[in-house]
Amino acid sequence: MARRKQSRNVLLRIAKTIVMLGAFGVAYALFALVGLQLGLQNREVLVPDLTNLTPEEASAAVSAANLALRIESTRRVNQSIEAGRVADQDPSPSVVTRHGRSVKIWLSSGLIPGAAPTLIGASERAARQRLAEASFALQGMAEIRSARYPTDAVVAQESPPRGRGQAIWLLVNRGERESTYVMPDLIGVDATTAAEVLRASGFRVTVVGDHPYAGVPAGIVLRQAPQAGFQIAPGEPISLEVSQ
Repeated sequence: MARRKQSRNVLLRIAKTIVMLGAFGVAYALFALVGLQLGLQNREVLVPDLTNLTPEEASAAVSAANLALRIESTRRVNQSIEAGRVADQDPSPSVVTRHGRSVKIWLSSGLIPGAAPTLIGASERAARQRLAEASFALQGMAEIRSARYPTDAVVAQESPPRGRGQAIWLLVNRGERESTYVMPDLIGVDATTAAEVLRASGFRVTVVGDHPYAGVPAGIVLRQAPQAGFQIAPGEPISLEVSQ
């Protein structure tokens, strides 16, 4: 009996030791996790607002936040910020970021950046590039479809060439519109025949489902999309629901 009691005591001590070690291990893991989270939070900073600052002022602001400054070579047109001051930045103000990250800034080109370049006849891509090189902004773009001008060419601009301003509107030709057709009424037509005719004309036809319909033979069109009367062009999708 004495030996059994002694063995039980030994087992109890071992069990208590294991439980205590487990508790210490869990506590250590929790402390480590909390410490890691605090360490990450301590490395996070808010990006300062650099708008309308000089490069020197912007450099001082990012240095105070333990960040780096990167000045982009291209300038941004801004109607309210004088030339040489910060017009835009990335990341934006108040964004949470890490210590040491670079903040990119673009300086303003001033209120009157210069004469507007002549863009008529240029492609849209070339026009955008010329505007950027001349420190102009593309305020908006309208489109026409015509066979009189090359496709993707600028046919008009907001102000006369050599005019002065902040931003320019462009009118771009997208080319002559493809032939279009009026969607026929296919309700009650044999779906197989209708699909063959439409596919031969360049349309993409899909039978999206078949449903039982009392008094209607199998394979008859019950619904269609687009509906009859809509303008459609070759290559556009057409879906048909047919009877089962």
